[in-house]
Parts: sequence; structure tokens; C-alpha cells
Amino acid sequence: MDEDGLKSNETPALVDRAAQGDNQAWERLLSDNRLRLRRMISLRMDRRLQGRIDPSDVIQESYVEAAQRLHEYTKNPSVPFFVWLRWIVGQRLMEQHRRHLGAQARDASRDVSLYQGKFPEASTADLAANLLANISTPSQAAIRMEEQRRLQDALDALDPIDREILVLRHFEQLSNGEAAQVLDLDKSTASKRYTRALIRLKEVIVAMSGGEDLL
Repeated sequence: MDEDGLKSNETPALVDRAAQGDNQAWERLLSDNRLRLRRMISLRMDRRLQGRIDPSDVIQESYVEAAQRLHEYTKNPSVPFFVWLRWIVGQRLMEQHRRHLGAQARDASRDVSLYQGKFPEASTADLAANLLANISTPSQAAIRMEEQRRLQDALDALDPIDREILVLRHFEQLSNGEAAQVLDLDKSTASKRYTRALIRLKEVIVAMSGGEDLL
């Protein structure tokens, strides 16, 4: 069972029922994936758009598109339903970045498949702040800023794909199989890259006060 309560073996049957017009099955699919999608949006929405764009609106617009394209998906379900739905939400978020920020929008992750389309990249500043928020004993402001800078430097130094798989597995909490399909990797490679990224990041984290609780 995934974190938000939907058993993975339930999903194909629910998708088939939804494609046949079962509104309850469709609502179950959407509601059980909403929290995971909000987590993704919170990590990848540009800070300049926070307060200007409601993540719920992005999700709702994506759900409308997903409903229109569900039969297309069921004819060729080459990826898990959540990966497909997440990709639609990511494309909608990318459209918002371009609409509101234009040329100032952050580039999507370089050399990363992300299910055959551009996707907003999670900023390393936000990832570092997210990690520090898990420290139980707050540091003094100056120390905390230095710790965040060190974490951000460590994240910036990762290979782009290693950093992305760390985001997918640790922050978005995708399974190894889901992350592998998002990045167009085999499961073994995805697992090795995730382990490598964790090891490199932990080298910085273990030296920090309370850092052993971050990963």
C-alpha cells in the first residue's frame, strides 16, 4: 500500500472501471493521489509563484485534462497510473511557470527524461530548507543559514539525475519502480543512483548538529 492509502494492485481495476464511466472509481483514484501530487507541486513551484497560484487549482485543471485523456491512457498504459497523472500535473505546473515568469522561469532538469517532457526542477534551496525543517532542535539563525548553505552546495554538486532521483524517492516518496519509469531507467540503476546520492549527501549531513535525523 502506498503512503496515501491506495493499494497498488487496486489501481488497474479502478482505472478500468473509471474508463467505463464509473465516477466513484474515478473519484477514488483522484482523491487517493491528491496528497502525493500536492507534495510534488510544493517542491517544484517557483517561490515567486507561491501565493499567486493555488496548488489546488493546478491539480483540478490537471484532473479535467486527465479525465479527457483517460481512454487514451487505457489503450496504452505504458507507465503506472500515478506516473501518468503526475506527468499531467507537472506539465500544467510548467505552463504556469512559463505564463507568469516567461524567460525568467527555471529550466527543467537537464538531461533527465521525466516521462518524455519538461518538468519544473525542485530548487536546491527549497530542498535544503526542507531537510533542515526536520531537525528537532532549532539552530541559531546564523548557524542554520550556514547549514542550509552547506546542504545546498552538496545538492548542487550531485549529478542532475542523482539529484532528481533523490527528490523523487526521498522528497516525493515515489517507489523505486515509479522513479525508474519517470527517469526512463531500469530499476537496478535507479536504486544504485539513489543510494549513491544518499551517501554523498550524508557525508555533509552527519557532521551537522541533529543531522543524523535528516535522512
